[in-house]
Amino acid sequence: MNNEIIQQSEALKPDFDSLQKRFFLIGVVGLIASVIGFFMANDHHNQFYRSYLVGFTFWISIPLGSLLILMIHQVGGGTWGFTIRRQLEAASRTLPLLLIFSLPILIGGIHSLYEWSHTDVVADDALLRYKSSFLNETQFRIRSVIYFLIWGVLVFLLSRWTAQQDREENSTNATWKMQKLSGPGIVIFFLTTTMSSIDWLMSLEPHWFSSIFGVIQIIGQALITWAFITLVSIYLSDKEPIGRLLTSGRLADLGTFMLATVMLWAYTSFSQLLIIWSGNLPEEITWFITRLSGGWEYLSYGLIGLHFFFPFFFLISSTMKSKLSVLKFFACWLLLVRFFDIIWYTRPTFTKIDPIHGNHYSSGFTMHWLDLAILVAIGGFVVSLFFSQLKKRPLIALNDPRYPELYEADQNGEHHG
Repeated sequence: MNNEIIQQSEALKPDFDSLQKRFFLIGVVGLIASVIGFFMANDHHNQFYRSYLVGFTFWISIPLGSLLILMIHQVGGGTWGFTIRRQLEAASRTLPLLLIFSLPILIGGIHSLYEWSHTDVVADDALLRYKSSFLNETQFRIRSVIYFLIWGVLVFLLSRWTAQQDREENSTNATWKMQKLSGPGIVIFFLTTTMSSIDWLMSLEPHWFSSIFGVIQIIGQALITWAFITLVSIYLSDKEPIGRLLTSGRLADLGTFMLATVMLWAYTSFSQLLIIWSGNLPEEITWFITRLSGGWEYLSYGLIGLHFFFPFFFLISSTMKSKLSVLKFFACWLLLVRFFDIIWYTRPTFTKIDPIHGNHYSSGFTMHWLDLAILVAIGGFVVSLFFSQLKKRPLIALNDPRYPELYEADQNGEHHG
């Protein structure tokens, strides 16, 4: 059985090579456009870094979301995770590339993005002076490196042990190691990802705070990951050896996971709004007032309908989820609305009118062509690396003790989640 899986996986390498090259070229085109935009800027490159933060936040969701889902699968088991395990592992191994893509922000973008990095602003603001021991450039860079190191260790160990599992027949040692790591790994992941969300996104407006902010961003990362993995799985569903496992029922399960994540996003986002709005504290409510005025209200209301209600009413139907065309459409749709959700979280910071602290900026909904150029640049290289990693190992995990049960169930026409 293992030899057959290996041979069939090897036969797919030319297809993956082709996709790897195509997405690499897409990344090059996006990179050239982004570099042109950087040198054309006449605003001290502020717009470039604002667009870069959006693209970086979007694409780092894939390795981080994949790492989280992979660890949840190791802890909880279930055949749903086995069918997408190789896709998740390949996606998580794109993390080192995102470390490289974080350097423009860490090296050159801090002053263009974060008001707490300006000494004159901090000197005139009592709250920023109080927070300066935490919100300063040195600490910001050190913490960012620590986040990547912790995530990198988790990815490295899981990748190492899954390779060991592939080599060793009738060995449960590697499986046991992955399960034992994943429990505390999930806790560590939530702590570090929450902290990174506070650093990279919430500190854009350092006077504002939300205790649920990190959870919302983790859910957003999971949503992007589910959508991306769904698209890849649909592509692989007619290709052996993984095609035998990616049945219509299991692909529909991916639609269910997208639905559940959309519902979690809606619940946590509404909870955040309800708590802050009912509290009515000036330093907190201003964050929402900015996003509910000046043109941003249209995006706010649009996200309610297009990020939640529209996919909810389709994905809740088992009949609709059984259609690959519907799954493919909503996977693409959720990637799109998640991009605008990140815009909604970050861009109003730079287009706001702050009545409390007297900061006046150009008010209104704005987008820039660099938003798309940088998204394409980073995404092209990330997806290219993903297919490079996907072809390195058999598409079905070898010697996983759960595989015989899964294969036998498929032979008998059964489906277990």
